[in-house]
Amino acid sequence: MKRTRRGFIKQSSLTAGGLLVGSTASSYAKIIGANDRVRVGIVGFSNRCRGSLVPAMVRHQEAMNFEFAAVSDIWNRRRTEAVAYVKEKAGASITPYRNNEELYDKGEIDAVIISTADFQHALHTVEAANAGMDAYVEKPFAETMADARVGIKAVKDAGIIVQIGSQRRSGANYHAAKKYIDEGHFGDIVYVNMTWNVNQPGRWRLPKLTKEIRESDTDWTRYLMNRPYEPWDPRKYLEYRLFWPFSSGIPGQWMSHQIDTVHWFSGLAHPRSVAANGGIYLWKDGRKNFDTMTAVFDYGPTDNPEEGFQVVYSSRFTNSAGGVKEIYYSNGGELNLATNKVTPAGGLSEKQATKMGMSSNLLPEYDLADSAVKVVTSANTGADNTTSLHMLNWMECVRSRETPNAPVEVGYNHSIANIMTTAALRTGKFVTFDEERQEVLAGNEVFHYS
Repeated sequence: MKRTRRGFIKQSSLTAGGLLVGSTASSYAKIIGANDRVRVGIVGFSNRCRGSLVPAMVRHQEAMNFEFAAVSDIWNRRRTEAVAYVKEKAGASITPYRNNEELYDKGEIDAVIISTADFQHALHTVEAANAGMDAYVEKPFAETMADARVGIKAVKDAGIIVQIGSQRRSGANYHAAKKYIDEGHFGDIVYVNMTWNVNQPGRWRLPKLTKEIRESDTDWTRYLMNRPYEPWDPRKYLEYRLFWPFSSGIPGQWMSHQIDTVHWFSGLAHPRSVAANGGIYLWKDGRKNFDTMTAVFDYGPTDNPEEGFQVVYSSRFTNSAGGVKEIYYSNGGELNLATNKVTPAGGLSEKQATKMGMSSNLLPEYDLADSAVKVVTSANTGADNTTSLHMLNWMECVRSRETPNAPVEVGYNHSIANIMTTAALRTGKFVTFDEERQEVLAGNEVFHYS
């Protein structure tokens, strides 16, 4: 299978740009059979990969006939750790590579799991597409529109199967909520309230590792990719989530999960506008990304400003009260993804309706999912919940060539919302989206990270 499939892809490659024709990669469904083993390469042996993604694939690898075959990481320590970890957890002896060029040139893999720094995801997806590799890609997909555009184009041109790591899309409770809304039981969404609150001064901090890593242990220039060159900084290498433009921080890490459900449930691709502010109010440890933020979104059809709803998203590192929640409101009540219940809370009562000659509008109580469903309240979900189901869905789609639960468009759209939020936070301006140019506008100007 390895020889046949790769030969097929190679013969079908375009000479211009090194990309595959849109229908080419999907055609090898005729080649992948149940007895053909899919060999997977790890691109970036991150903590997320170690703690969730590898265990998730291990859980299903025997049934799906997948196996780990290689790892690419520019830090020599991570390569060594990956080899030992995969041997222990998956029973596989994998080959370490210093970078992705080496990984793809050797031709021993069929698909990749990409779990690198936030700003690298879309660019590493382009590399996978150029090599004809299906990919499971962690979120956020992109932190700039330029990266998002090149990423989605490469995937579509290559016809590869991409699953974005928005694992809520594989959660039974979220599917139940989507079905409930689509069937018209909930009514029109009028407002959404989302929070992600922790009290963790050490969140995204790795002080021990930043003292141990040396520039000579890795490839700093390769790490920077298309970001402006700056001198070696171990914090920006390991604690990148705290530093723009390597990460947007809260929007890319947390908000991307939750705002994606708005797109999914409403059928809208992205906000019409965003206003936001925030700051580094407490954890003044040299970070550049905010420890507290609030964003207000306007969602609705772009051709009908009189229809739509508002989303308020807030997040803080400084006090955990309120925790993680996603609550959808209609005129008849609320749909709460923290409790998995629909209730008439706040719905139009008989008393208030009668005053206006109307009928009351109160939703009947309804359980979105049975008690066996674990509610997703963290991005760091393990192998026994939605990350496991999300990984399985990708593995199944690699074989079937069907569209996965979170295709590349999901990542592209949450990236628009994230970038609009970042633009509002960093410029203080009212932010909109130019559909024709596919650009984020802060005021009347295109937003750039520089």
